[in-house]
Amino acid sequence: MPNPTEAPEHDSDEDATPARKRPRPGERRLQILQTLAAMLEQPGAERVTTAGLAAKIGVSEAALYRHFASKAQMFEGLIDFVDQSVMGLIRQVTDREPAGPQQAGRIVALLLQFAEKNPGMSRVMNGEALAFEHDRLQERINLLFDKIEAQLRQSLKTADAPTPSAEAQVTASVLVAFMQGRLQRFARSGFKRLPSEHLQAALARML
Repeated sequence: MPNPTEAPEHDSDEDATPARKRPRPGERRLQILQTLAAMLEQPGAERVTTAGLAAKIGVSEAALYRHFASKAQMFEGLIDFVDQSVMGLIRQVTDREPAGPQQAGRIVALLLQFAEKNPGMSRVMNGEALAFEHDRLQERINLLFDKIEAQLRQSLKTADAPTPSAEAQVTASVLVAFMQGRLQRFARSGFKRLPSEHLQAALARML
């Protein structure tokens, strides 16, 4: 799935006709997700409604529900994107670097950089955008951070310890809490306090 924050392509003026072209299968669905992500990027944005989303796109609410059964399903589309992106970044690190504190630090840095480049997604990751939505959405985000923590435990194991130690488990938990705190601060500051602020110094203290 392309980055939801990228603007959807528009037909050129040359192709414009009195009867606007109907989007190809999947195009409207992607446009809905891109627009939802863009709305979440607005500092201080209130809860996104389907009415507001439909108005932003220029369609009826009924048109939204032809592509998604519910607003929760729209958010699930964003969570799918976040999950795939995060796990892809983690694989990049684990494929290139040996296990150890440096690998763990690199994972944390990349995930925070991803959130920084995708402010709307950071509000999904920290749960703020899901506060008044279906409980299963927050459960999915909790599961994602459980997977991140499990990987950090593996990254922190030492060469002479085939399984993560109690110390590695504690450090992994601290790193996840640090990430979640940075995401909260980023959103609550109107995206002004960047997750990457003094990041290497902070990681050096924890690792």
